[in-house]
Amino acid sequence: MDASQVAALRELLATTGWPERTREFAWALRSSTRTPGGLLVFGPPDDEPWHLAAHLDDESRLGGLPELAPTLVRWEPPPGAPPHLRIGLERLEAARRGETLIVVSEDESPAPLLERVDDARRVGATIFAVDTGDRELEGLAHEALTVPADDRLVSFDAAQHLVSAAAGEPPPRRGLRDRLARLLETISGPAVP
Repeated sequence: MDASQVAALRELLATTGWPERTREFAWALRSSTRTPGGLLVFGPPDDEPWHLAAHLDDESRLGGLPELAPTLVRWEPPPGAPPHLRIGLERLEAARRGETLIVVSEDESPAPLLERVDDARRVGATIFAVDTGDRELEGLAHEALTVPADDRLVSFDAAQHLVSAAAGEPPPRRGLRDRLARLLETISGPAVP
């Protein structure tokens, strides 16, 4: 999906709340990562999130945002894989405060994945999740984007495209008035025209 397709998708979804949700999630992700190599992308052993990692890498390169360059962490990297595809679980074990782990899991997360996410959280990594409603994973995450499996508007892949595209955009500068308005809207609900 290229930039024009993402723009068309956003336009189609303009009244659904999806563009706003994915932007907020992406901007939080972007602001949580400050060092190159500190954005770790991880998923289940049978469904590694290479797709999101590739799109985040594109956004990092095109936008000149080295802190957005992802590190795809794999369960069992094949021997002889290129350097960027041979990063194994030892990198996740070395996660530390100031780094961000984004977990992408379309199905219920297996126990070994949840254990590794919990370990990363305990050492201070910020945890993000893109999932379909996995309560255990979302319980470990600081920020979660739930893409319901039965959502007719947005597929799991389309949500990842929206997130990666928004991560490459500069977040809006918000003053005190904007932050207070967001807080009030969160507490009381959106204003009725």
